[in-house]
Amino acid sequence: QVQLVESGGGLVQPGGSLRLSCAASGFTFKNYAMTWYRQAPGKERELVAGITATGTSRNYADSVKGRFTISRDNAKNTVYLQMNSLKPEDTAVYYCNVVTYGQARWGQGTQVTVSS
Repeated sequence: QVQLVESGGGLVQPGGSLRLSCAASGFTFKNYAMTWYRQAPGKERELVAGITATGTSRNYADSVKGRFTISRDNAKNTVYLQMNSLKPEDTAVYYCNVVTYGQARWGQGTQVTVSS
């Protein structure tokens, strides 16, 4: 059974940093690309960042390029999202995602709120 458990969200001031983690189980983590999405109130869920199975290639939404970094530790079955220079518009619920056997799997999400 695929499980994704996000953690690390919270309240942070503009310009601050947070590191999100997503612990995965129930599939062979090292064989799958992983992605982070976010959904702000009243908006559609959007792709934030993705990383290939080996970690050699990454992609980012234009809105977070240069501020966010996605990484993974295949020994720990965990994917991370380091978020720096946070802005109020980064406020959202952040989800990690994997597609296994053609089906998208989601965690429960972790809330990130950027506010002074």
